[in-house]
Amino acid sequence: MPGDENLLQCYNRGCGQKYSPDNNKEDSCVHHPGLPVFHDAYKGWSCCNKKCTDFTEFLNIKGCTVSLHSNIKPPEPEKPKQDVPDVKVVQVKPIVPTVLKRPPFDTPLVDITPEIAPSLQQQLEKIEQVSDVSAKKDTEIAIGTNCKNGGCTVSYSADSALNDSLCLHHPGVPIFHEGLKFWSCCQRKTTDFNAFLNQEGCKEGSHVWKKEDNDQNKVQCRWDYHQTGPYMVVSIYAKEYSPSKSVIKLNPIRLYVNLIFPKQNNVNFELDVELRGIINVAESKITMYGTKVEVKLKKAEAGSWAKLESRIIKKSESKPLPKKVTTPESLTPKIDAVDLSDL
Repeated sequence: MPGDENLLQCYNRGCGQKYSPDNNKEDSCVHHPGLPVFHDAYKGWSCCNKKCTDFTEFLNIKGCTVSLHSNIKPPEPEKPKQDVPDVKVVQVKPIVPTVLKRPPFDTPLVDITPEIAPSLQQQLEKIEQVSDVSAKKDTEIAIGTNCKNGGCTVSYSADSALNDSLCLHHPGVPIFHEGLKFWSCCQRKTTDFNAFLNQEGCKEGSHVWKKEDNDQNKVQCRWDYHQTGPYMVVSIYAKEYSPSKSVIKLNPIRLYVNLIFPKQNNVNFELDVELRGIINVAESKITMYGTKVEVKLKKAEAGSWAKLESRIIKKSESKPLPKKVTTPESLTPKIDAVDLSDL
């Protein structure tokens, strides 16, 4: 037998033997002319369709064809070409917001024409009529005018003796809390509204037919704000104000509001705020309702504001609406006085 150094390796699939070129016959090599196939855990040859699941058993499958040994490696099967679409590389850069230059506070204010809601439109004629009457500054007391003291039900009449009679009234304010109705001065609590109205006054005095026009007779308007993505929305809660006499002005960093109340001798509510952010005056809008004024301030820059104002220059009422009231003591000072003189 020739030495191993003279033997050649047969590369026919499935043979794996070494042979001598001098002893290579037509039936020396038993091999598989096909390709190995691996599919669904099965292993076999494409030429003889023999299959098994064990890899060692697969290696021992006897060839199905005889021929000469060959020391030439068969060509590797070509892999199917895959169509690779052209991929365009898109470079994404982060969006860097532009920072607008803050205009000066004394930038000229622009008058904004409000939209009048139907709820206020129905009240306009009555409000303007009252405005015309109050402008005449009539000092006479009309017959039938109710006493302005709380809890007094006497009306002004032609009988001077009745007009000068003793007035039993409540010097405090009416309070409605958790179903109870009472006066802050005498604390006689009831759940029945008629019984509350019929409570006799706890203090004696003289009738008051006209309310004095002084600084303490200011209109109390509560206000608050919230924000959406593009807007800061300011709500001022007010009734019976005159849209024609009231003024709302804006500049990019300022909100000025002056509401006039004809029924209360043309007293006003005034709010002047330097805004925390910058607004687009042209895209801001105002809507006047029967119970409130809504100012929608269009943000000039995207993003959320930490708060509405940088500072409040002027206001004729206390702070915005409290977020939470925890005790009756904290609730009582915030309840508006109810004028019962016309009941």
